[in-house]
Amino acid sequence: MLTGLGIYDLRCRHNVLNNYPVIGHLRYLLEFIRPELRQYFFESESSGRPFNREQREIINKRADGVSDAMPFGSVNDIEHAGYDLSYHSLSPKQVDDSYRCVTIGGPQCGQPYHSSRFNISSMSFGAISGKAIQALNLGAKQGGFAQVTGEGGISPYHQQHGGDLVWQIGTGYFGCRTQNGGFSAAKFEHSARSDQVKMIELKLSQGAKPAHGGLLPASKITEEIAKTRDVPMGEDCLSPPAHKTFSTPEGLLQFIQQL
Repeated sequence: MLTGLGIYDLRCRHNVLNNYPVIGHLRYLLEFIRPELRQYFFESESSGRPFNREQREIINKRADGVSDAMPFGSVNDIEHAGYDLSYHSLSPKQVDDSYRCVTIGGPQCGQPYHSSRFNISSMSFGAISGKAIQALNLGAKQGGFAQVTGEGGISPYHQQHGGDLVWQIGTGYFGCRTQNGGFSAAKFEHSARSDQVKMIELKLSQGAKPAHGGLLPASKITEEIAKTRDVPMGEDCLSPPAHKTFSTPEGLLQFIQQL
């Protein structure tokens, strides 16, 4: 078998196998298991992507219901660039509680919002499950910060716990759209008047699919998703690459004024 493999290697087009018949396959074997070798033997706790081993360990421990505490201080160099430090002082000062919030809303705003500096970024219902939306909104309620709905509209799961919402309106106008996919001012007004909706975020284009638009296949659309997004069942749900209501910076400002 090894002789036959060696003859095959001598006739193939790979330089490595031509020069090193049989044993040259070790090179391709090691290349195949390279990610696992890096992850388990050579990679540091904090250098993995998109989530490093340290982050995965915390998630695993919390999912298993065990303590995620790490004793004896941090394993990271907190004096390195990218860290902010608070040192002890001989004359400490009381920090005003208002510092942890940012007031959003200019002179034209009748209900400015005192936003936390850290909030939950946009993840649409339909892209993640109702259970996940509920958990995130409960965390926002308990933590005193806001949850961005994502462009998929305001679902019943967003409303269950009453956490602050930033309603994101994208190119599909989900939750405030007409039957042909345009903008519905009446539906917008109905949802925007909710006490739970603290701000409106206007998404200008498709970040994940620039120039093409996003697509939620019909096979993934449930009755709940269809009702939340105001889209028909049995059809692909398209998020167009651009808005229908404006196409210029001036038009954008006019649309904001309309909202």
